Amino acid sequence: MKKILIDTIPFVVSPELIKESEEKNNGRVIVTGILQRAGSKNQNGRIYPKEVLMREAARYQKAEIAERRALGELDHPDSSVVNLQNASHNVSKIWWNENDLMGKVEVLGTPAGNILKELLKANIKLGISSRGMGSVKQMNEDGTLEVQSDFELVCWDFVSNPSTQGAYMNPVNESVTKTIKNNKYNKVNYIINEILCDLTCKCSLPRRRKQ
Repeated sequence: MKKILIDTIPFVVSPELIKESEEKNNGRVIVTGILQRAGSKNQNGRIYPKEVLMREAARYQKAEIAERRALGELDHPDSSVVNLQNASHNVSKIWWNENDLMGKVEVLGTPAGNILKELLKANIKLGISSRGMGSVKQMNEDGTLEVQSDFELVCWDFVSNPSTQGAYMNPVNESVTKTIKNNKYNKVNYIINEILCDLTCKCSLPRRRKQ
């Protein structure tokens, strides 16, 4: 039976590249990176056969990218449909580099897109996560699962989920006297609150100094 399949890998881009993109693209942020990897076991114990991903990538290119509606969200909803209110980016191009499915992603000027842009500029480590519908089959006793041929790609979302098991550690007994900018987790919330403040103009949050 089909279910929602979500798998995440790191999406690494430096603040310097963000600035360069803005300068070259009239203020727009356009980034490239690995969207998905075929033939290797991911952090959820799943393997995507390359022929399945190649088929879905070709379909996505023709049906979504070519018509400029390859939208994704900031964080994963529990849905097989992209919510336009939460759209943060659009995938404009995909291509293969051996087993890596690469992509060019344009960050949109939407509320969620502005949050994504500021997180990237602040060098917050994010993941790019595929969202699709499909079934899986256990391959061996270690629990490895193979994604079956009924897989349907929905989109790629940007997420803060750990990209690898054990890659992130939660803070334990953090001192409450640390400043916001010295606390990674508060810094993310600070950026998000500041952008929301820009949109509403009703908040007294101290303004973050522009770099």
